[in-house]
Amino acid sequence: MAGVITASEPSWIAPSTGLSPRDFRKLMTALRREGADTVRPGRPWSLPLEDRVLLVAAYWRTNLTLRQVAPLFGVSKSAADRIIDHVGPLLALKPRRRFAKGTVPIVDGTLVPTRDHTIAQKSKNYRHSTNHQVVVDAHTRLVVVVGKPLPGNRNDCKAWAESGSKAAVGRTTTIADGGYPGTGLVIPHRRPEGGELTEWQAEHNRDPKKVRARVEHVFARTKNWKILRDRRLKGDGAHHAMLGIARLHNLVQAAWHD
Repeated sequence: MAGVITASEPSWIAPSTGLSPRDFRKLMTALRREGADTVRPGRPWSLPLEDRVLLVAAYWRTNLTLRQVAPLFGVSKSAADRIIDHVGPLLALKPRRRFAKGTVPIVDGTLVPTRDHTIAQKSKNYRHSTNHQVVVDAHTRLVVVVGKPLPGNRNDCKAWAESGSKAAVGRTTTIADGGYPGTGLVIPHRRPEGGELTEWQAEHNRDPKKVRARVEHVFARTKNWKILRDRRLKGDGAHHAMLGIARLHNLVQAAWHD
């Protein structure tokens, strides 16, 4: 069965991945260097690595069901499922281990509607969601850490440590919003009960507020990937999707800086 979408036709790359053909080739080179195309025992893949990556990206981008995505690539539903299970983790963003001097990370949590109720809970958006702690470099707006997903009713103070984000950032001074009191992060001055902020406190809050907005810009861009608006993936599939989308976002963002 012949597929409709293939990476050999460059016009399909940008709509499926958000990458230019040149950046897609860079991604494929990196994946092969990481061993993504290593021959393994058993039945060989019916699609080349480029098309498998494109299938996973298209699935995340559109949030179509596997029954809808599979015929577009000329494979069966079960084959598409195996491809997603295999390639999704290979696309995952690797957390940054060291931060250059002067790096200013920003952390914030985002809620992702998730149908797998074994990992999700009802949250302030009244839907079953997962809480994802995302750390962004304030200068480059690259995602540097994505924490393990936690139930959506977990507040950001607890999620910061429990997701592994705190350990990944280490001692690097990190900016956050007012939802992280007592965490040691740099947060805005809070208005005292029955009082007002002093003039210097209000002024001190103004500039960090503009910087913190950058993580919201990252959330807006990554949620163009429709799977982050309604996740059907179970178990670790949701986490792999978040990590893979973060890596693709970083490739696009890095291209803008070049």
